[in-house]
Amino acid sequence: MITDEKIKFIEFMMESDVLRFGDFVTKSGRNTPYFVNTGNYRTGRQIATLGKFYAALVKETVGDDFDCMFGPAYKGIPLAAGCAAALYNEYGIDKPYFFNRKEEKDHGEGGSIVGYKPNDGDRVIIIEDVITAGTAIRETMPVLKSAADVTVNDMFISVNRCEVGTTPGKTAIMEVGEDFGIKVHAIVTVEDIYEYLKSKDDYKDMISKMEEYMEKYCIL
Repeated sequence: MITDEKIKFIEFMMESDVLRFGDFVTKSGRNTPYFVNTGNYRTGRQIATLGKFYAALVKETVGDDFDCMFGPAYKGIPLAAGCAAALYNEYGIDKPYFFNRKEEKDHGEGGSIVGYKPNDGDRVIIIEDVITAGTAIRETMPVLKSAADVTVNDMFISVNRCEVGTTPGKTAIMEVGEDFGIKVHAIVTVEDIYEYLKSKDDYKDMISKMEEYMEKYCIL
């Protein structure tokens, strides 16, 4: 059942031009009637609001039972920073965050990690935008493991697209859980978005497109 908080988040994404409806192709080459682009967050109010949504989910699921948070370059960087700030402002949870460069730096402090330097044994949570095929997490884990012998048990995303991954019958999120032991928590799912659209007369033309897409690609 879709909650008031999920409705608020969906409408926040829409008013921020982050959640769009139409005809799109995802990074994995799949046709989709909706698209989530967190790169369209561009104001202080938007990132502050987004941070609160992420922080609420972190607080609800893991509390302060982690050591640091990681935002994968590039879209995960402001997400991790916003979440870290909101965790402190809203709940008094003060945790370090860090992110990576796509290209390793050979001058100054050097390396590919910016911000907090993780230590062996640290419990890291990942703050990311969406998971479609699971490609990004497979690129992220080697980055983290090369920085230190860390443990990653939880990952937080805006939208769970519920799409099948590379293995028939399994979503990308299921594969991430099996391959890396990571539990993925989403603020909303594709089902929440679908239920929201069904409640609005303005989006009647999207219902059949969403149903066709979900039947073809999603495991619910």
